[in-house]
Amino acid sequence: MYGKGSREDGNQSSLGEFILLGVSDRPQLELLLFVLILISYTITLLGNTTIIMVSWLDPHLHTPMYFFLSNLSFLDLCYTTSVGPQMLLNFRRSHKSISWAGCVAQLYISLSLGCTECLLLAIMAYDRYAAICQPLRYTAIMSLRFCLQLAATSWLCGFGNSMLQTILTLRLPRCGRNQIDNLFCEVPALLKLACIDTSANEAKLLAGAVIFLLVPLGFILMSYVYIGTAVLKIHSAKGRFKAFNTCASHLVVVSLFYGTGISMYLQPPSSYSQQRGKIVSLFYTMVTPMLNPFIYTLRNKEVALQKVLRRNPTTQGTQKLDMCSKFTP
Repeated sequence: MYGKGSREDGNQSSLGEFILLGVSDRPQLELLLFVLILISYTITLLGNTTIIMVSWLDPHLHTPMYFFLSNLSFLDLCYTTSVGPQMLLNFRRSHKSISWAGCVAQLYISLSLGCTECLLLAIMAYDRYAAICQPLRYTAIMSLRFCLQLAATSWLCGFGNSMLQTILTLRLPRCGRNQIDNLFCEVPALLKLACIDTSANEAKLLAGAVIFLLVPLGFILMSYVYIGTAVLKIHSAKGRFKAFNTCASHLVVVSLFYGTGISMYLQPPSSYSQQRGKIVSLFYTMVTPMLNPFIYTLRNKEVALQKVLRRNPTTQGTQKLDMCSKFTP
């Protein structure tokens, strides 16, 4: 099943290609998915690019919150681009293949960006904690240098973990198997091609999922416990509502991303339904990045609110909402 001159051993598949089965057994669904993914990908490109440009061009948005949001938007752009064009191409051709190098790149990049987003969402929760629970020290805490360090750490850790998982996955012998029953190359689907026991790899994948999914999620939940306690102390009902509203968009994104990620990676690949896996994969690679710009653009009203609050220093309680403080020089 491999290209000319390839060996039977799956580790020699670098000379050939992989076949992405996707939903090839249902041609009508392929056409529908092509249209939906094309629309989703276009909206993702436009929405996330707009957030990056607006955050860059508007001096009022040169803040920690929008710095991390720009990172998230750039990440989503790269994430969908790493898998979207290949899926669209395979939906419209009979030979649904991807080169060995292309599969490796897709596996490494998509996993790297997924891990990075896990950490980045946790960092954004810390930013909200500092803004609401430490309002007087917020500017000093979330300095430009510290924000850059946090962002760089999330990217480096994400790509480092992906390097390890990618190497471990590609070292498995596949005994000539090259048909991936998925829409794109990812670890759980590739583990199913192995012709040896993959218990050790599944354990390492589970350990990575705990570190990059459960630990950041626990940190996020703990941050919001402190945030909720601080917000409940605000005497103004309007102030409490505004405070919860500033965090709502982040919580929605966290729920969408972590919910699908946990359902995919916190179970042995040998035990999950392949059809359900395809739907979940499609959701967190295409749907969630498309929805993020819509969810976060609700914050435009918050920016306007900050201008009003700065002109009315007597407003009490809602001053804890000032999550748009400038970076310190």
